[in-house]
Amino acid sequence: MRRSVKQTRTPEGYLHVMPGYKSHTPQVQVRLRRIEGQIRGVQKMVDEDRYCIDVLTQVSAVKAALDAVALVLLQDHTEHCVVEAIQAGDGSHKVRELNNAVERLVKGR
Repeated sequence: MRRSVKQTRTPEGYLHVMPGYKSHTPQVQVRLRRIEGQIRGVQKMVDEDRYCIDVLTQVSAVKAALDAVALVLLQDHTEHCVVEAIQAGDGSHKVRELNNAVERLVKGR
């Protein structure tokens, strides 16, 4: 399957051609819509003054769902962006970028 290529702004703000994650877009969109529903459910629980442990349980479920989305995106970045950069002889920057992204996810910031 051919991957889409789009020109986007990186976190550093410069334009860079990056492979898209088009093959995972439907899967990611479904998960994000489900997460959106979970968030609305947590809001409703708070509005209804539900038991705090029950609310915390749902917050934990939302965090796990977001982690699952992050893992799909990390997998795609590793299998495509990082591999392509290594094959082009310019992998060290992408590996550092990947390591930084994993560190941010682990630290939760």
